[in-house]
Amino acid sequence: MAATLIKNGRIVTAVDDYTADIVVVDGRIQTIGKNIAAGADIKVHDANGLLVLPGGVDVHTHLDWEFGPTRTVDTFETGTKSAAFGGTTTLIDFCNQTAGKSPLPGLEDWHKRAARASRRKDRLRICNVWVRNSS
Repeated sequence: MAATLIKNGRIVTAVDDYTADIVVVDGRIQTIGKNIAAGADIKVHDANGLLVLPGGVDVHTHLDWEFGPTRTVDTFETGTKSAAFGGTTTLIDFCNQTAGKSPLPGLEDWHKRAARASRRKDRLRICNVWVRNSS
């Protein structure tokens, strides 16, 4: 059983921001608490002043993307799988807006593509390619 104790890390969730210790056993978080004592067989890391993240965050991806006559090699399935093997657990992908059209159909299309194969938490942001002049 491989165990790691991460001391004094800054943990940010959807509702909290606090400093605590984290015990990880066999790659899974087992305990979060304050002043957790380290046993003899536990590897200890001091994360004082650091954010503790369960994996990497890639904030700029282009999965299953067409741009003119080209297309990206990775689909949501292959891209998220390879990212997970590399330790990236969250990504923010760009979705396309068709020129002259609302961005909402592009966002709906991207949600469908992501839902078919998503392995992690994915977020989509719209790549605006056309803005109507309202004047």
